Amino acid sequence: MKLLIAEDDLTSRTMLTALAKKWGFDPVGVEDGEAAWEVMQSEQPPRLLLLDWEMPKLNGQALCQRIHQQEKKDPPFIIMLTSRSETQDVVAGLEAGANEYITKPFNNAELQARLQVGKRIVELENRRRLSEEKLSLAASVFEHAREGIIITDLEGSIIDVNDAFTLITEYEREEVIGKNTNLLSSGHHGKTFYRELWDKLGKSGHWYGEIWNRRKSGEVFAEMLTISTVNDEQGLTQNYIALFSDITQQKENEKHLLHLAHYDALTGLPNRVLLSDRLQQAMSQASRNVQPLAICYIDLDGFKAVNDTYGHEVGDKLLVNIAKHMEHAVREGDTIARLGGDEFVVVLTRLNDASSCKPVLTRLLEFIAKPVQINKIELEISASIGVSFYPQTEDIDADQLMRQADQAMYQAKLTGKNKYHIFDHKLDQDIRGQHESLSHIRTAMTNKEFVLFYQPQVNMRTGETTGVEALIRWQHKENGLLPPNVFLPVIEKDPLSIELGEWVIDSALNQLENWYAEGLPLKVSVNISALHLQQDNFSERLAKLLAAHPSINPNDLQLEVLETSTLEDIEKTSSMMRACSELGVDFALDDFGTGYSSLTYLKRLPATHLKIDKSFVIGMLNDSDDLSILKGVLGLASAFNREPIAEGVESEEHGNVLLQLGCEIAQGFTIAKPMPAADIPTWIDGWQPYESWTKQNMAVENSQK
Repeated sequence: MKLLIAEDDLTSRTMLTALAKKWGFDPVGVEDGEAAWEVMQSEQPPRLLLLDWEMPKLNGQALCQRIHQQEKKDPPFIIMLTSRSETQDVVAGLEAGANEYITKPFNNAELQARLQVGKRIVELENRRRLSEEKLSLAASVFEHAREGIIITDLEGSIIDVNDAFTLITEYEREEVIGKNTNLLSSGHHGKTFYRELWDKLGKSGHWYGEIWNRRKSGEVFAEMLTISTVNDEQGLTQNYIALFSDITQQKENEKHLLHLAHYDALTGLPNRVLLSDRLQQAMSQASRNVQPLAICYIDLDGFKAVNDTYGHEVGDKLLVNIAKHMEHAVREGDTIARLGGDEFVVVLTRLNDASSCKPVLTRLLEFIAKPVQINKIELEISASIGVSFYPQTEDIDADQLMRQADQAMYQAKLTGKNKYHIFDHKLDQDIRGQHESLSHIRTAMTNKEFVLFYQPQVNMRTGETTGVEALIRWQHKENGLLPPNVFLPVIEKDPLSIELGEWVIDSALNQLENWYAEGLPLKVSVNISALHLQQDNFSERLAKLLAAHPSINPNDLQLEVLETSTLEDIEKTSSMMRACSELGVDFALDDFGTGYSSLTYLKRLPATHLKIDKSFVIGMLNDSDDLSILKGVLGLASAFNREPIAEGVESEEHGNVLLQLGCEIAQGFTIAKPMPAADIPTWIDGWQPYESWTKQNMAVENSQK
């Protein structure tokens, strides 16, 4: 501890300094009171002082008085050292502010003892002050925290609450002191929930999670709650402290997003995502209960003519009415879903046999054909229905079942519309025989018949070309250039898809090297199938491909993964994506918005970009629901710091709306169609964005000046 020694006699000062060092102090010696006063004005003055009474300029008594006239939160401990031993002198020294008084000649042991006493008193004062500061800080936090705070005893009786508690629960402090916290209980949680809560709290000393409670008004609200134990010096629990925040609005937002993700906003019917889930469940029940189900694919006849004649607003109202008619035509427990446009699917469960669904099919045709009055216009259209059944003699999944029903629907249209048609297995075999087989695709790979086209991705606001997407094509010897939907579904679950996927990555890297050599640094994105990505050695294979192209910056390669494919094995997918990210490769979630779009999954997947599905982009100009979903996706991208990329920009207006919503990166036919690699440099040199797009950029730049 620092010790100030003020003594005008050099010999005495030297001796006192030596003794102080010997006793473990850090002495500072001065020769008069004025010098001592200057030391006391420093930022961290000594807290222990040894002052001689008789000093020139400013004596010890006057120095004491001056020091104590200052209002400081840390007053020093002062020992007066003097040859004056009269009672009135001692009294005068103590009244001046000295804490101790020792006369000369002094005993070394006595001086040491008095200094040690002073040191202990200063240290105790320091501890007291720190305790007060901590208490003051805790009180300030308690009072001003935005989270509600509750302090209880071991029985759960409330000892204290803060103002935020009152703001959230509507209970005043006086109303709850002494009451048990169960007065907030909403009844939404059973005994098991609370038993597990207290069990974990007892074992770990804390509990964290969501809970539903009830305000004074009776309104139920959601809160994020943290409960911690407060232990005494022996480690025994003496209190509980709970911090909570109101997350009701957040839960409502999540509920709204979940509804958008599972229900068609126009008709309120389940959408494609929810249909997939319900169909899977229905197929499992049909297998267990040995009761067939029917899937009915419905397409409205003549709906396009209604839209073209009367406009989309009338068309939307017609769809809403037809959806209500269909709901009255089916049985309770059956599912009706809207796939989009004028396409619907009905799942009929608990059938005794295939023929027992015919009355429902007849009712569907009758109810859909009922006249509808909209804006004094009477509209009447019909429907074509394709039907397929499950289970079948061969194993079949939900996607195949849907394709069968879709195929049967087209047969119904061909036979005159306003009919239903049962899927014909023999006809299906004939059609499948026309598709390219796996052996043909293997031969095409051997003969190097596959090529990559590239579709530019641009910043619509600045006009910069940010990258290209690699898109595979089959240069068929007889049928010409074939798009990927002709052959990729054939190999979707076959190991051949992995071989073809590696070829695409390697070819894209080769092309990058060529563009590098031409002075054209680009970023290329490649689509990866779920089967390929989830191979145990995917990251190792990717590392070898990158090593074979050492001039390529791995960050210039982006892998696109379908959002829906990531849900098959989220843990494995996330782990594999992280391993690839460590190589420098980043990821984009493709067709985002068409899958589950879970906030939890989005947080766990290390993707840097979200590619907004083109169906929402294309439809946003005419469909308010598509626009709402688009805004929701952009909000998620912003919240999770993901760069959005819009697909399907097919007009100048699409770009304007996207820019207004804050989405700058896009691709689509109005920008460029997929093209051979050799055409990319010429296209980049000649491409110019729409003037309305660049004007938005100028407006942004002017606003930043």
